Amino acid sequence: MAEQALLIEIGTEELPTRTIDELAHAFATGIVDGLNKRGFAIPADAATVYCTPRRLAVRLPAVAQAQPDQTIERRGPAAAAAFGSDGQPSKALTGFAASCGTTVEQLQKLETDKGAWFVFRSEQAGQPLAALLPDIIVEALKALPIPKPMRWGDHDYAFVRPVHWLVILHGDRIIDARLMGLVSGRESRGHRFHHNQAVSIADADSWLASLREAHVLADPVERRERIRAEIARAAAETGGRTQLGDELLDEIANLTEWPVAIACAFEEDFLRVPQEALVMTMETNQKFVSVVDASGRLTRHFIGVANIASKDPGEIRKGYERVIRPRFADARFFFDEDLKSSLIDQLETLKGVTYQQALGSVWDKVIRVAELARTIANRVGVDAAQATRAAALAKCDLMTRMVGEFPELQGVMGRYYASANGEHPDVARAVDEFYRPRFAGDGIASGPVGQVLAIAERIDTLCGIFAVGLKPSGNKDPFALRRAALGLARTLIESGLTLELSPLLAEALAQLPDGALAAGLPRSKDGKAPALDAGARRRELAADILDFIVDRLRGYYTDAGIAADRFEAVRALNPDDLGDFDARVRAVATFASQPEAEALAAANKRIANILRQAGDVDGGAIDADLLGAGAESDLHSALCAAKRVTTQAAQQRDYVTLLQRLGELRGPVDAFFTDVMVMADDPAIRANRLRLLRELRQQFLQVADISVLQPAG
Repeated sequence: MAEQALLIEIGTEELPTRTIDELAHAFATGIVDGLNKRGFAIPADAATVYCTPRRLAVRLPAVAQAQPDQTIERRGPAAAAAFGSDGQPSKALTGFAASCGTTVEQLQKLETDKGAWFVFRSEQAGQPLAALLPDIIVEALKALPIPKPMRWGDHDYAFVRPVHWLVILHGDRIIDARLMGLVSGRESRGHRFHHNQAVSIADADSWLASLREAHVLADPVERRERIRAEIARAAAETGGRTQLGDELLDEIANLTEWPVAIACAFEEDFLRVPQEALVMTMETNQKFVSVVDASGRLTRHFIGVANIASKDPGEIRKGYERVIRPRFADARFFFDEDLKSSLIDQLETLKGVTYQQALGSVWDKVIRVAELARTIANRVGVDAAQATRAAALAKCDLMTRMVGEFPELQGVMGRYYASANGEHPDVARAVDEFYRPRFAGDGIASGPVGQVLAIAERIDTLCGIFAVGLKPSGNKDPFALRRAALGLARTLIESGLTLELSPLLAEALAQLPDGALAAGLPRSKDGKAPALDAGARRRELAADILDFIVDRLRGYYTDAGIAADRFEAVRALNPDDLGDFDARVRAVATFASQPEAEALAAANKRIANILRQAGDVDGGAIDADLLGAGAESDLHSALCAAKRVTTQAAQQRDYVTLLQRLGELRGPVDAFFTDVMVMADDPAIRANRLRLLRELRQQFLQVADISVLQPAG
């Protein structure tokens, strides 16, 4: 059956820029799924997705003119009950045959592991694509992620935006369909300004080229590449280079069908405003691209991307420069006004900002974080005065005019204002850096003061929100606690700071008011909270929070290419210092790749089972006089020799060396289990052998429970 390209295009009014790509891919997926459900066997990656601000489209290179012939199978009565005692067909069987338009003799038997049934099979010719496609398109449109469909006119149908044309071509043939008040045809539309008229499409293969001739780049990949090239050309005119992120590129691509970049400039005086504020204004409000010099400093140039190749680009340039000027003037005003007072002057105003009802104001949170920061700084050898000062300043920029206008600049503006107020450079940097990592892939705070503040801030957040009973559940995480926990874990691991988490959690929880601890307790039917045992409540919360933090590391190590069983092997020991936890995980990952690892992991599992079944093993020392000659004595000697290395390695947290040395015990361990009966009849010998196994297992448990490791493959 001949196959031809299939094209479906839906033309609309301007679509929401942030949803175009998602809608286009969902539409293509819906079309492919609908065809496959009807037997057309379309590969999942066959569809090419197209979209512009005014259209969604999908093209499939090879689709048959009709679905394959269908085998129809109807199941009738069970064979065991199909005939009576006289051997004649039952009424159920004859009735089934009659309903199928056949005779009992023409029915077939279907044998299954649950018995046999009579079935009727027939061949049904496949339906034409033209008959099936309208329903497929309707199904795909209904499945689109459109939270608030729009209605227009007096129609009862709805879509993300009003639709204006519909093209459905199979090869060069129009497939008739009526959707949302439109009749399908071969007429698309060109660029709104360059070619504001219908574009007749000869066939599905020529659609893309026909639109290109009408000044529409319907391929989003091609459009993005053109935008990059245009921006690079315009930047070269200014002598600078651009900062074009993927998110901004996507937005520009979804605003244009024929992008043309235009180099522009603004007044030099605006450059005294922090460049982050100017860039935020350009990108967020106007979708302009900033230009920086060789050192990364913002220049007075920027680039706008027009949706037209104008005969007079100078007029467009003037328009872009005119609209950016009042935005920059506002930013300059906010900055100048904020500088009229010191950042620390805003601290008192935080008393009037509620953080969480049971946890008090933002000022209350600042006081708790400052005390935690002081404690942590003293433990890790960081200047405690700087840490507490940074904590006091950290939230003050939330009350500034600039951050009020651009909340994304919190921390960044705090750093600028702290520097302008003469704060120590490490303090000013910490006010910004403690928010890091801000997003996936972002680094942690680079300075020690920022690292201390990042740890203190996240611990207080986790403890407070858990205490009031708002821990994440399912997909709901309104306080972003999962991100806070991962940021905390990453900071502890990647900073190299040596800190035990449990004491810090206990100290953070001790600062919370009893009212916060009680807020998270379940209420009785009459609305009364149970009696509060503050100490028990804090211990329960600390264990829960620690478990929650460590849980985040499972994905962290998976992203690093470390298998889950390596993580679980270390987690079984519950190390409290996450830097130490990390060293163990990476050592186990190295050990697990060694040839002896699998055998030793299996031996450890066997040892654990033996010790568990034996019950309590007395804590006495191994009696060398009770050791049998051969494998038993050899294992003891090898273990004693290994301990001389492993003891020092454990003290130095050199877990790789420790496991490598224990890995050399594979031969003696294998020989022991081959030649020695652990559960000997003599109680003294049996107890001595159990002590030997316990000592062997304890050596491995200095790093991890390697019995958790899974066999390769």
